[in-house]
Amino acid sequence: MSDKPKAHHQFMTEFPAIATAYEQLAAASHDNGPLDDKTRQLVKLALAIGLGHEGAVHAHTRRALESGITPAEIKHIVTLAVTTLGMPNTVAAYTWVNDILNN
Repeated sequence: MSDKPKAHHQFMTEFPAIATAYEQLAAASHDNGPLDDKTRQLVKLALAIGLGHEGAVHAHTRRALESGITPAEIKHIVTLAVTTLGMPNTVAAYTWVNDILNN
């Protein structure tokens, strides 16, 4: 299963030059620094939670699991949001993470 939403895939298919540039930028940002893959995956999940993007939280939860990150570690990221983002946003993120963890 793709970790990208259908609309994302359709956009990238319709605009291949943008898709290529985007993928190159993504690879460069991942490779440009000392963070290991696990840390990068957790940061990306936290950013998605902070933005309140349900689809991105789903995608980054899948990627985290694929990278060997445990459900407990993923849920810890969610709990860290409560004092910064507030309870309603944290509970929303909790439900989005559980959409993936409970499948």
